[in-house]
Order: sequence, then structure tokens, then C-alpha cells
Amino acid sequence: MAKLFRAAIMGPPGSGKGTISKRIAQSFGLQYLSSGHFLREAIAANTEAGLTVKNYVQRGLLVPDHVMTRLMLPRLEQLTNMSFLLDGFPRTLSQARALNTVCDLDLVISLNIPFETLKDRLSDRWVHPASGRVYNMGFNPPRVTGRDDVTGEPLIQHDDDKPEALVARLRHYKDVAKPVIDLYKSHGILHSFSGTETDRIWPYINSLLNTKMHTHSPDACHSPMP
Repeated sequence: MAKLFRAAIMGPPGSGKGTISKRIAQSFGLQYLSSGHFLREAIAANTEAGLTVKNYVQRGLLVPDHVMTRLMLPRLEQLTNMSFLLDGFPRTLSQARALNTVCDLDLVISLNIPFETLKDRLSDRWVHPASGRVYNMGFNPPRVTGRDDVTGEPLIQHDDDKPEALVARLRHYKDVAKPVIDLYKSHGILHSFSGTETDRIWPYINSLLNTKMHTHSPDACHSPMP
């Protein structure tokens, strides 16, 4: 691909971001950059940032903006010649503004999934903590119930995926995401997709990316938005 293309995907927990991100990466050759992957990598490497992250994660707290940006921005600054898709960053307006200082995005995808659908998906969701692999008992179950397909290690269900915690979690996402969505809308790069099934949303995202990636002008890091 001659021109660089930088995109981000946003959506509440259970919106299908991971599934759609993998399809985008495979179909369009974008490097998939998951903030969760970088967080796990930093924790495993026992770096200074990793130990800070671990402290928040173990207490069930969100990683603060200044820690996330310290972790993510140096990585992104190294990818000056790479097209990529960001998942999980930026989450907040502060993170979005920090990202703008090092890199322009060409496109931001926002997934709008009804609350009932999210609730159903998350109550069926089990995770392999070490890798972040996610299973859904309804449509993507593990080969052996309760066990990770790759390692055979036990799967867990996060407390915040349980119904009683879900309403607060989704409300928090909405409150934090709205200013970020408004920012990207004001820059004319936000595209929202609504629906209850990932397979039905995907063709529209696929079509949009086909159009955008063949018509956009070259982009470069270190050329922040005005």
C-alpha cells in the first residue's frame, strides 16, 4: 500500500470491536494495535510503566490517561511508515488530544450496539487472562468448556461483565466516549455503525474502508490536526 492509512475503532464492551478489528487488519493489511496487548506486554516485561499498569489492573481500576499516553505514544511514534488500526486508544478526550500531537487519524469507526445486545453478549463472555483471548458461549465457545483453546488454561468471567456491574460500566463508557466522538465528528473523520449483529455491520464497514483507502491523501505522523 503506497499511502499510509491510520484508523481507530471505538465501541462499548461487547460491541464486537475485536472481531471487526481482526477483519479490517486481514482485509486491508493494517497493523492491528490493541492497547490491551501493549498493557499485557508491559506488565509481562516488568518495565517501570508495566509495574504502574499492573498496580491499577490488580486493583480493578482503569489505567489513568498519563500512564496510557506514556505507554502508547512512543510506540506510535516508531510507526512512521506503517498503516494501522488502533483499538482501545484513545479512550478519553485527553488521550485523543495527546494522540493528535504525534499522529493524524484518517478515519474513526464508532460502534453503536443496543444495551440489551451488549448485556446478552457480556453475560456469555469468558476470557483467558494471560493472552486476552475472548470467548462467547453463544457464538464463539471454547473447544473445551471453561478452557482456553491454545493453552488449555482456565477461562474466567470478569466481575464487570456480570449483569449487576454492566449498567454502570456502559454508562461510564458513554460519558467518557462522547467528547472523543464529538472531537472526531468535528474533524469530519467519524463514521458510526449501528446494529445487533457483527456480520450485518461488517459489509458497511468493509465498503467504507474500500472507498476511503482508495481516495484519501497521504498521511504522516508528526503532522497534528489543526
